[in-house]
Amino acid sequence: MIGLISKGLKDMNENNINTADVHNEMTVGEILRNARTTGRRKREIQTVSKQLCIREEFLQALEDGNYSVIPETVYILGFARNYAMELGLDPDEIVGKLKREMGLEADDKDDDKDDAGENVTDVAAGEKWYKRIWNFIRRKWIWIVGGVLVIIIAAVAVVLFVSRSDVDSGVQNAPVVAPVVTVTEPQYNVTVRERFGTDNAGNASVILQAVQESWVKIEDARGNTVFSRVLVPGDVYYVPQGNEYTAVFGNAGGVDVWVDGVLAPKQGADHVRVADISLAPDDLIKTSTGDAETLK
Repeated sequence: MIGLISKGLKDMNENNINTADVHNEMTVGEILRNARTTGRRKREIQTVSKQLCIREEFLQALEDGNYSVIPETVYILGFARNYAMELGLDPDEIVGKLKREMGLEADDKDDDKDDAGENVTDVAAGEKWYKRIWNFIRRKWIWIVGGVLVIIIAAVAVVLFVSRSDVDSGVQNAPVVAPVVTVTEPQYNVTVRERFGTDNAGNASVILQAVQESWVKIEDARGNTVFSRVLVPGDVYYVPQGNEYTAVFGNAGGVDVWVDGVLAPKQGADHVRVADISLAPDDLIKTSTGDAETLK
């Protein structure tokens, strides 16, 4: 009996090693296609597309490695993560491998290697300092540009405020006091990871936060999409002011809805897709579940 158990454990370990070796040799697209078309749960790509609410051509592009079909990198990674979870694969492994295939991690590693080599040689020579600065700017250019824009906007605001104050002082002697707008954030149930729709943060009555991974789409009264993204736990979205916006939650139980700092009732259960959710504050407090479709 002990011998049979030992043999079984040995076979399982060998199978795991072989599977890992095969995944290392296969591309992300090949892994996804293999998981969908083999095993006990063979499925057509159309079926998976309906279950994930992801367009069929996007899933086909992932399997073919034709990433140019999908508009943005964030959608490529988000769709790949959801696809992997649906097929019973490790989503972190798939996303990490996909980043390496797309060269999203290689640049950082190369930069680290460059910096390490320069640290050794430049101590003695001191001749490649400009390259370190260039590498830093290349990696952090988004933050640098953002900081410069914030400084410019702040400077323009100060100039406009001072000019307005000078004009008002010529009419009346009373000092002009600028109104102070204070935005109170809700007591979120999950630590904030990333914020979206920050242009609306100053006057947003409705704030969404993902407490589970969920796809969220926001539309205006004309049916135009103003926001569409897979939110992971901690992500926050500030809904624009107004009563004309509606939402679709891919996992309704995974989204907290805050109305003027108060947590509104859930718009649906876990792993349930809910559409046509009115984001008018009064409707959210009353709880409108919209059209629910259970995900399978």
